[in-house]
Amino acid sequence: MPAQRSSSAVAVSATVLLWVGFVVVHLWVSWLAIHGPHLPLGDVVNQYHGWVADGLAGNGWVGLDRVWVYPTLALAPLLFSAALGLAAYVHVWLVLVAVLDAVAFAVLTRGGTRRRALGWWWLAFLVLLGPIAVGRLDSITVPIALVGLLLVSRRPALAAVLLTVGTWIKVWPVALVGAVLISERRWMRILVSVLATSVAVVLLAFVFGGTSAAIFGFVGQQTSRGLQVEAPVSTWWLWLEALHVPGVSTQYDVAINTFQIHGPGTVVAAAVMTPVQLVILVGVVLLGWRARHRGVPSTSILGPLALGLTAALIVGNKVGSPQYVTWLAVVVLAGFVLARDGGPSFVLPGVLTLAIAGLTQVVYPFHYDGLLLAHPGMVLVITLRNALLVALLVVAAVQLWRLDGRRLDGPRLDGPRADRPRGRSAGATSAPVGG
Repeated sequence: MPAQRSSSAVAVSATVLLWVGFVVVHLWVSWLAIHGPHLPLGDVVNQYHGWVADGLAGNGWVGLDRVWVYPTLALAPLLFSAALGLAAYVHVWLVLVAVLDAVAFAVLTRGGTRRRALGWWWLAFLVLLGPIAVGRLDSITVPIALVGLLLVSRRPALAAVLLTVGTWIKVWPVALVGAVLISERRWMRILVSVLATSVAVVLLAFVFGGTSAAIFGFVGQQTSRGLQVEAPVSTWWLWLEALHVPGVSTQYDVAINTFQIHGPGTVVAAAVMTPVQLVILVGVVLLGWRARHRGVPSTSILGPLALGLTAALIVGNKVGSPQYVTWLAVVVLAGFVLARDGGPSFVLPGVLTLAIAGLTQVVYPFHYDGLLLAHPGMVLVITLRNALLVALLVVAAVQLWRLDGRRLDGPRLDGPRADRPRGRSAGATSAPVGG
Protein backbone atom coordinates (compact mmCIF):
# COMPACT_ATOMS: atom_id res chain seq x y z
CA MET A 1 0.00 0.00 0.00
CA PRO A 2 2.72 2.56 0.83
CA ALA A 3 4.34 1.83 -2.53
CA GLN A 4 1.03 2.33 -4.29
CA ARG A 5 0.43 5.62 -2.48
CA SER A 6 3.94 6.75 -3.38
CA SER A 7 3.39 5.85 -7.03
CA SER A 8 0.06 7.68 -7.04
CA ALA A 9 1.66 10.77 -5.48
CA VAL A 10 4.37 10.77 -8.14
CA ALA A 11 1.74 10.52 -10.89
CA VAL A 12 -0.23 13.41 -9.39
CA SER A 13 2.91 15.54 -9.09
CA ALA A 14 3.86 14.77 -12.70
CA THR A 15 0.38 15.73 -13.86
CA VAL A 16 0.39 18.98 -11.89
CA LEU A 17 3.82 19.85 -13.30
CA LEU A 18 2.58 19.10 -16.81
CA TRP A 19 -0.39 21.44 -16.43
CA VAL A 20 1.81 24.14 -14.96
CA GLY A 21 3.92 23.75 -18.08
CA PHE A 22 0.79 24.07 -20.21
CA VAL A 23 -0.16 27.37 -18.54
CA VAL A 24 3.36 28.79 -18.73
CA VAL A 25 3.79 27.87 -22.39
CA HIS A 26 0.45 29.38 -23.39
CA LEU A 27 1.16 32.56 -21.46
CA TRP A 28 4.55 32.78 -23.20
CA VAL A 29 3.33 32.24 -26.77
CA SER A 30 0.34 34.53 -26.15
CA TRP A 31 2.66 37.26 -24.86
CA LEU A 32 4.85 36.83 -27.94
CA ALA A 33 1.78 36.94 -30.15
CA ILE A 34 0.84 40.34 -28.70
CA HIS A 35 4.30 41.87 -28.41
CA GLY A 36 6.40 40.01 -31.00
CA PRO A 37 7.76 41.58 -34.19
CA HIS A 38 5.76 41.61 -37.43
CA LEU A 39 2.46 41.50 -35.53
CA PRO A 40 1.92 37.71 -35.23
CA LEU A 41 -1.72 38.45 -34.38
CA GLY A 42 -2.10 40.50 -37.55
CA ASP A 43 -4.83 38.30 -39.00
CA VAL A 44 -6.77 38.41 -35.73
CA VAL A 45 -6.40 42.17 -35.31
CA ASN A 46 -6.82 43.28 -38.91
CA GLN A 47 -8.78 40.56 -40.68
CA TYR A 48 -10.93 38.64 -38.19
CA HIS A 49 -11.76 41.73 -36.13
CA GLY A 50 -12.51 43.68 -39.31
CA TRP A 51 -14.83 41.03 -40.75
CA VAL A 52 -16.84 40.90 -37.54
CA ALA A 53 -16.94 44.69 -37.30
CA ASP A 54 -18.23 44.87 -40.88
CA GLY A 55 -20.94 42.35 -40.13
CA LEU A 56 -22.05 44.15 -36.99
CA ALA A 57 -22.14 47.39 -38.96
CA GLY A 58 -24.57 45.86 -41.46
CA ASN A 59 -22.09 45.40 -44.30
CA GLY A 60 -22.74 41.69 -44.69
CA TRP A 61 -21.28 38.54 -43.14
CA VAL A 62 -18.36 36.71 -44.71
CA GLY A 63 -19.21 33.10 -45.41
CA LEU A 64 -22.94 33.84 -45.38
CA ASP A 65 -23.73 36.59 -47.86
CA ARG A 66 -20.17 37.55 -48.84
CA VAL A 67 -17.79 35.16 -50.61
CA TRP A 68 -14.95 34.22 -48.28
CA VAL A 69 -11.64 32.43 -48.42
CA TYR A 70 -12.66 30.21 -45.48
CA PRO A 71 -15.56 27.78 -45.00
CA THR A 72 -18.67 29.19 -43.34
CA LEU A 73 -18.15 27.68 -39.88
CA ALA A 74 -14.95 29.71 -39.50
CA LEU A 75 -17.26 32.58 -38.66
CA ALA A 76 -18.16 30.93 -35.33
CA PRO A 77 -14.83 31.46 -33.48
CA LEU A 78 -14.58 34.94 -35.02
CA LEU A 79 -17.95 35.87 -33.58
CA PHE A 80 -17.22 34.24 -30.24
CA SER A 81 -14.11 36.39 -29.86
CA ALA A 82 -16.36 39.46 -29.99
CA ALA A 83 -18.50 38.20 -27.09
CA LEU A 84 -17.05 40.80 -24.67
CA GLY A 85 -16.95 43.55 -27.27
CA LEU A 86 -14.55 44.39 -30.07
CA ALA A 87 -12.16 46.12 -27.65
CA ALA A 88 -11.42 42.78 -25.97
CA TYR A 89 -11.30 40.83 -29.22
CA VAL A 90 -7.64 39.77 -29.13
CA HIS A 91 -7.67 38.66 -25.51
CA VAL A 92 -10.87 36.64 -25.90
CA TRP A 93 -9.35 35.00 -28.98
CA LEU A 94 -6.26 33.94 -27.04
CA VAL A 95 -8.37 32.60 -24.18
CA LEU A 96 -10.50 30.64 -26.65
CA VAL A 97 -7.40 29.05 -28.19
CA ALA A 98 -6.03 28.18 -24.74
CA VAL A 99 -9.31 26.61 -23.61
CA LEU A 100 -9.60 24.47 -26.75
CA ASP A 101 -5.97 23.43 -26.38
CA ALA A 102 -6.63 22.54 -22.73
CA VAL A 103 -9.47 20.20 -23.70
CA ALA A 104 -7.30 18.47 -26.30
CA PHE A 105 -4.38 18.39 -23.86
CA ALA A 106 -6.55 16.65 -21.25
CA VAL A 107 -7.66 14.01 -23.77
CA LEU A 108 -4.10 13.50 -25.01
CA THR A 109 -2.39 13.16 -21.62
CA ARG A 110 -4.98 10.95 -19.93
CA GLY A 111 -3.50 7.49 -19.54
CA GLY A 112 -0.16 7.36 -17.76
CA THR A 113 3.48 8.30 -18.13
CA ARG A 114 3.69 7.78 -21.87
CA ARG A 115 0.74 10.06 -22.53
CA ARG A 116 2.23 12.74 -20.28
CA ALA A 117 5.42 12.52 -22.34
CA LEU A 118 3.34 13.32 -25.42
CA GLY A 119 2.02 16.36 -23.56
CA TRP A 120 5.58 17.58 -23.07
CA TRP A 121 6.28 16.99 -26.76
CA TRP A 122 3.32 19.20 -27.68
CA LEU A 123 4.47 21.93 -25.30
CA ALA A 124 7.97 21.79 -26.80
CA PHE A 125 6.41 22.07 -30.25
CA LEU A 126 4.44 25.18 -29.21
CA VAL A 127 7.53 26.86 -27.75
CA LEU A 128 9.56 26.08 -30.88
CA LEU A 129 6.86 27.23 -33.28
CA GLY A 130 6.08 30.36 -31.28
CA PRO A 131 3.25 32.88 -31.56
CA ILE A 132 1.94 31.74 -34.93
CA ALA A 133 0.63 28.67 -33.05
CA VAL A 134 -2.08 30.81 -31.40
CA GLY A 135 -2.58 33.56 -33.97
CA ARG A 136 -4.57 32.01 -36.81
CA LEU A 137 -7.78 30.07 -37.48
CA ASP A 138 -5.59 26.97 -37.63
CA SER A 139 -5.19 27.39 -33.85
CA ILE A 140 -8.90 26.62 -33.50
CA THR A 141 -8.87 23.56 -35.74
CA VAL A 142 -5.76 21.91 -34.29
CA PRO A 143 -7.27 20.89 -30.91
CA ILE A 144 -10.56 19.90 -32.55
CA ALA A 145 -8.77 17.71 -35.09
CA LEU A 146 -6.48 16.20 -32.47
CA VAL A 147 -9.38 15.08 -30.28
CA GLY A 148 -11.10 13.75 -33.39
CA LEU A 149 -8.14 11.56 -34.35
CA LEU A 150 -7.67 10.32 -30.80
CA LEU A 151 -11.33 9.21 -30.65
CA VAL A 152 -11.49 7.45 -34.01
CA SER A 153 -11.24 3.88 -32.74
CA ARG A 154 -13.52 4.23 -29.71
CA ARG A 155 -16.03 6.80 -30.94
CA PRO A 156 -15.84 6.84 -34.76
CA ALA A 157 -19.07 8.78 -35.26
CA LEU A 158 -18.09 11.52 -32.80
CA ALA A 159 -14.59 11.62 -34.26
CA ALA A 160 -16.06 12.10 -37.73
CA VAL A 161 -18.23 14.97 -36.48
CA LEU A 162 -15.23 16.72 -34.93
CA LEU A 163 -13.04 16.29 -38.00
CA THR A 164 -15.84 17.54 -40.24
CA VAL A 165 -16.43 20.57 -38.02
CA GLY A 166 -12.71 21.29 -38.26
CA THR A 167 -12.91 21.03 -42.05
CA TRP A 168 -15.76 23.54 -42.15
CA ILE A 169 -13.57 25.98 -40.18
CA LYS A 170 -10.32 25.51 -42.12
CA VAL A 171 -10.18 23.02 -44.98
CA TRP A 172 -7.01 21.11 -44.01
CA PRO A 173 -8.66 18.51 -41.67
CA VAL A 174 -10.28 17.03 -44.78
CA ALA A 175 -6.94 15.20 -45.14
CA LEU A 176 -7.59 13.54 -41.79
CA VAL A 177 -11.14 12.65 -42.82
CA GLY A 178 -9.70 11.01 -45.92
CA ALA A 179 -7.09 9.12 -43.89
CA VAL A 180 -9.75 7.79 -41.52
CA LEU A 181 -12.08 6.73 -44.34
CA ILE A 182 -9.27 4.85 -46.09
CA SER A 183 -7.83 3.14 -43.02
CA GLU A 184 -10.97 2.31 -41.03
CA ARG A 185 -13.05 -0.78 -41.76
CA ARG A 186 -16.08 1.05 -40.33
CA TRP A 187 -15.78 3.68 -43.02
CA MET A 188 -19.49 3.70 -43.86
CA ARG A 189 -20.48 4.81 -40.35
CA ILE A 190 -17.82 7.51 -40.51
CA LEU A 191 -18.90 8.67 -43.97
CA VAL A 192 -22.52 8.98 -42.83
CA SER A 193 -21.39 11.15 -39.89
CA VAL A 194 -19.26 13.31 -42.19
CA LEU A 195 -22.12 13.85 -44.64
CA ALA A 196 -24.71 14.45 -41.91
CA THR A 197 -22.48 17.01 -40.19
CA SER A 198 -21.79 18.80 -43.47
CA VAL A 199 -25.50 18.93 -44.31
CA ALA A 200 -26.23 20.31 -40.83
CA VAL A 201 -23.61 23.04 -41.25
CA VAL A 202 -24.95 24.05 -44.66
CA LEU A 203 -28.57 24.08 -43.49
CA LEU A 204 -27.59 26.16 -40.46
CA ALA A 205 -25.84 28.62 -42.75
CA PHE A 206 -28.96 28.91 -44.90
CA VAL A 207 -31.10 29.45 -41.80
CA PHE A 208 -28.89 32.41 -40.90
CA GLY A 209 -29.33 33.94 -44.33
CA GLY A 210 -26.46 32.38 -46.21
CA THR A 211 -26.36 32.11 -49.98
CA SER A 212 -25.01 29.21 -52.01
CA ALA A 213 -22.37 31.42 -53.62
CA ALA A 214 -21.03 32.55 -50.25
CA ILE A 215 -21.29 29.20 -48.45
CA PHE A 216 -19.40 27.30 -51.14
CA GLY A 217 -17.33 30.19 -52.46
CA PHE A 218 -14.23 29.15 -50.49
CA VAL A 219 -13.69 26.20 -52.85
CA GLY A 220 -12.25 28.34 -55.65
CA GLN A 221 -10.66 31.13 -53.64
CA GLN A 222 -7.10 29.72 -53.54
CA THR A 223 -6.66 28.78 -57.19
CA SER A 224 -5.79 32.26 -58.47
CA ARG A 225 -3.07 32.96 -55.89
CA GLY A 226 0.60 33.27 -56.79
CA LEU A 227 3.64 31.79 -55.05
CA GLN A 228 3.85 32.88 -51.42
CA VAL A 229 7.36 33.54 -50.29
CA GLU A 230 7.50 30.75 -47.66
CA ALA A 231 6.07 27.98 -49.87
CA PRO A 232 8.45 25.10 -50.66
CA VAL A 233 8.00 25.68 -54.39
CA SER A 234 9.24 29.27 -53.96
CA THR A 235 12.65 28.19 -52.66
CA TRP A 236 14.26 28.19 -56.10
CA TRP A 237 13.24 31.79 -56.83
CA LEU A 238 14.28 32.92 -53.34
CA TRP A 239 17.80 31.78 -54.11
CA LEU A 240 17.70 33.55 -57.48
CA GLU A 241 16.65 36.72 -55.68
CA ALA A 242 19.36 36.21 -53.05
CA LEU A 243 21.88 35.98 -55.89
CA HIS A 244 20.46 39.20 -57.39
CA VAL A 245 19.24 37.60 -60.60
CA PRO A 246 17.42 40.33 -62.57
CA GLY A 247 13.63 40.12 -62.72
CA VAL A 248 13.13 38.17 -59.49
CA SER A 249 11.59 39.99 -56.53
CA THR A 250 9.27 39.64 -53.54
CA GLN A 251 6.19 41.87 -53.64
CA TYR A 252 3.28 42.54 -51.31
CA ASP A 253 -0.20 41.69 -52.57
CA VAL A 254 -2.62 44.05 -50.86
CA ALA A 255 -5.73 42.14 -51.98
CA ILE A 256 -4.78 38.91 -50.20
CA ASN A 257 -2.53 40.42 -47.52
CA THR A 258 0.56 38.35 -48.24
CA PHE A 259 4.02 38.48 -49.83
CA GLN A 260 4.48 36.69 -53.14
CA ILE A 261 7.56 36.07 -55.21
CA HIS A 262 7.68 37.10 -58.86
CA GLY A 263 10.07 36.17 -61.62
CA PRO A 264 10.53 34.09 -64.77
CA GLY A 265 8.41 30.95 -64.46
CA THR A 266 6.51 31.86 -61.28
CA VAL A 267 3.18 32.26 -63.06
CA VAL A 268 3.51 28.83 -64.65
CA ALA A 269 4.62 27.30 -61.35
CA ALA A 270 1.63 28.81 -59.54
CA ALA A 271 -0.70 27.41 -62.20
CA VAL A 272 0.67 23.86 -62.04
CA MET A 273 1.02 23.56 -58.25
CA THR A 274 -2.64 22.67 -57.67
CA PRO A 275 -2.54 19.67 -60.05
CA VAL A 276 0.91 18.73 -58.70
CA GLN A 277 -0.48 18.76 -55.18
CA LEU A 278 -3.39 16.62 -56.33
CA VAL A 279 -0.99 14.08 -57.86
CA ILE A 280 0.97 13.87 -54.59
CA LEU A 281 -2.22 13.41 -52.60
CA VAL A 282 -3.42 10.67 -54.94
CA GLY A 283 -0.06 8.94 -54.61
CA VAL A 284 -0.31 8.93 -50.81
CA VAL A 285 -3.93 7.70 -50.99
CA LEU A 286 -2.87 4.82 -53.24
CA LEU A 287 -0.19 3.84 -50.75
CA GLY A 288 -2.84 3.82 -48.05
CA TRP A 289 -5.16 1.66 -50.14
CA ARG A 290 -2.28 -0.68 -50.91
CA ALA A 291 -1.55 -1.14 -47.20
CA ARG A 292 -5.21 -1.76 -46.43
CA HIS A 293 -5.55 -4.41 -49.13
CA ARG A 294 -2.36 -6.10 -47.95
CA GLY A 295 -4.05 -6.86 -44.65
CA VAL A 296 -2.64 -4.07 -42.49
CA PRO A 297 -4.66 -3.06 -39.38
CA SER A 298 -6.22 0.38 -39.43
CA THR A 299 -4.20 1.43 -36.38
CA SER A 300 -1.02 0.83 -38.38
CA ILE A 301 -2.23 2.69 -41.47
CA LEU A 302 -3.83 5.77 -39.94
CA GLY A 303 -0.69 7.40 -38.49
CA PRO A 304 1.55 7.44 -41.59
CA LEU A 305 -1.42 8.02 -43.90
CA ALA A 306 -2.60 11.08 -41.96
CA LEU A 307 0.99 12.34 -41.84
CA GLY A 308 1.48 11.77 -45.56
CA LEU A 309 -1.72 13.53 -46.59
CA THR A 310 -1.09 16.46 -44.25
CA ALA A 311 2.53 16.83 -45.37
CA ALA A 312 1.35 16.69 -49.00
CA LEU A 313 -1.05 19.58 -48.35
CA ILE A 314 1.91 21.64 -47.14
CA VAL A 315 4.65 20.54 -49.55
CA GLY A 316 2.44 20.90 -52.62
CA ASN A 317 0.89 24.18 -51.51
CA LYS A 318 1.78 27.39 -53.31
CA VAL A 319 0.78 29.41 -50.22
CA GLY A 320 2.96 27.88 -47.51
CA SER A 321 1.95 30.11 -44.59
CA PRO A 322 3.88 29.41 -41.36
CA GLN A 323 0.71 28.45 -39.48
CA TYR A 324 0.41 25.35 -41.66
CA VAL A 325 3.12 23.80 -39.50
CA THR A 326 0.59 23.61 -36.65
CA TRP A 327 -1.20 20.84 -38.56
CA LEU A 328 1.79 18.56 -38.12
CA ALA A 329 1.38 18.46 -34.34
CA VAL A 330 -1.99 16.74 -34.75
CA VAL A 331 -0.78 13.89 -36.95
CA VAL A 332 2.48 13.39 -35.06
CA LEU A 333 0.76 13.17 -31.67
CA ALA A 334 -1.86 10.78 -33.05
CA GLY A 335 0.92 8.80 -34.71
CA PHE A 336 2.74 8.42 -31.39
CA VAL A 337 -0.45 7.09 -29.78
CA LEU A 338 -1.12 4.69 -32.63
CA ALA A 339 2.47 3.42 -32.58
CA ARG A 340 1.67 1.77 -29.25
CA ASP A 341 -1.10 -0.19 -30.95
CA GLY A 342 1.06 -1.63 -33.69
CA GLY A 343 1.62 1.40 -35.90
CA PRO A 344 5.01 2.48 -37.27
CA SER A 345 7.38 4.37 -34.99
CA PHE A 346 6.87 8.12 -34.97
CA VAL A 347 10.17 9.05 -33.35
CA LEU A 348 11.70 10.30 -36.61
CA PRO A 349 8.58 12.28 -37.66
CA GLY A 350 8.47 13.72 -34.13
CA VAL A 351 12.08 14.91 -34.28
CA LEU A 352 11.68 16.31 -37.81
CA THR A 353 8.52 18.18 -36.82
CA LEU A 354 10.20 19.84 -33.83
CA ALA A 355 13.04 20.96 -36.11
CA ILE A 356 10.52 22.28 -38.66
CA ALA A 357 8.73 24.23 -35.92
CA GLY A 358 11.95 25.83 -34.64
CA LEU A 359 13.13 26.85 -38.10
CA THR A 360 9.70 28.29 -38.87
CA GLN A 361 9.79 30.57 -35.83
CA VAL A 362 13.28 31.76 -36.75
CA VAL A 363 11.83 33.01 -40.03
CA TYR A 364 8.47 34.18 -38.72
CA PRO A 365 8.13 36.38 -36.84
CA PHE A 366 11.71 37.14 -35.76
CA HIS A 367 13.59 37.43 -39.04
CA TYR A 368 10.83 37.85 -41.58
CA ASP A 369 12.42 41.03 -42.93
CA GLY A 370 15.50 39.04 -43.81
CA LEU A 371 13.42 36.57 -45.78
CA LEU A 372 11.52 39.30 -47.63
CA LEU A 373 14.85 40.89 -48.55
CA ALA A 374 16.17 37.47 -49.62
CA HIS A 375 19.05 37.61 -47.15
CA PRO A 376 21.12 34.47 -47.86
CA GLY A 377 21.07 33.42 -44.20
CA MET A 378 17.28 33.49 -44.02
CA VAL A 379 16.93 31.88 -47.44
CA LEU A 380 19.14 29.07 -46.11
CA VAL A 381 16.91 28.69 -43.03
CA ILE A 382 13.72 28.50 -45.08
CA THR A 383 15.42 26.08 -47.47
CA LEU A 384 16.29 23.76 -44.58
CA ARG A 385 12.75 24.06 -43.24
CA ASN A 386 11.23 23.23 -46.61
CA ALA A 387 13.64 20.34 -47.14
CA LEU A 388 12.55 18.86 -43.81
CA LEU A 389 8.91 19.18 -44.88
CA VAL A 390 9.71 17.17 -47.99
CA ALA A 391 11.63 14.68 -45.84
CA LEU A 392 8.58 14.28 -43.62
CA LEU A 393 6.46 13.47 -46.67
CA VAL A 394 9.04 10.93 -47.82
CA VAL A 395 9.15 9.31 -44.38
CA ALA A 396 5.38 8.91 -44.39
CA ALA A 397 5.44 7.42 -47.90
CA VAL A 398 8.20 4.95 -46.96
CA GLN A 399 6.30 3.90 -43.83
CA LEU A 400 3.17 3.27 -45.88
CA TRP A 401 5.12 1.35 -48.51
CA ARG A 402 6.69 -0.92 -45.90
CA LEU A 403 3.38 -1.83 -44.27
CA ASP A 404 2.44 -5.44 -44.89
CA GLY A 405 -0.20 -7.34 -42.91
CA ARG A 406 1.68 -10.58 -43.46
CA ARG A 407 4.88 -9.32 -41.84
CA LEU A 408 3.70 -7.04 -39.05
CA ASP A 409 4.94 -7.63 -35.54
CA GLY A 410 1.66 -6.22 -34.23
CA PRO A 411 -1.90 -7.48 -34.73
CA ARG A 412 -2.68 -8.81 -38.20
CA LEU A 413 -5.76 -8.45 -40.31
CA ASP A 414 -7.85 -11.59 -39.99
CA GLY A 415 -11.40 -11.36 -41.21
CA PRO A 416 -14.06 -9.05 -39.84
CA ARG A 417 -12.39 -8.77 -36.41
CA ALA A 418 -9.02 -7.90 -37.93
CA ASP A 419 -8.44 -4.61 -36.12
CA ARG A 420 -8.66 -6.25 -32.73
CA PRO A 421 -5.34 -7.21 -31.15
CA ARG A 422 -5.23 -10.86 -30.21
CA GLY A 423 -6.10 -11.74 -26.68
CA ARG A 424 -8.40 -8.74 -26.13
CA SER A 425 -12.10 -8.77 -25.63
CA ALA A 426 -14.39 -7.06 -28.08
CA GLY A 427 -15.05 -4.30 -25.58
CA ALA A 428 -11.36 -3.37 -25.47
CA THR A 429 -10.84 -3.06 -29.19
CA SER A 430 -9.12 0.31 -29.35
CA ALA A 431 -8.64 1.66 -25.86
CA PRO A 432 -5.07 2.86 -26.44
CA VAL A 433 -6.18 5.28 -29.16
CA GLY A 434 -9.14 6.81 -27.43
CA GLY A 435 -7.99 6.45 -23.85
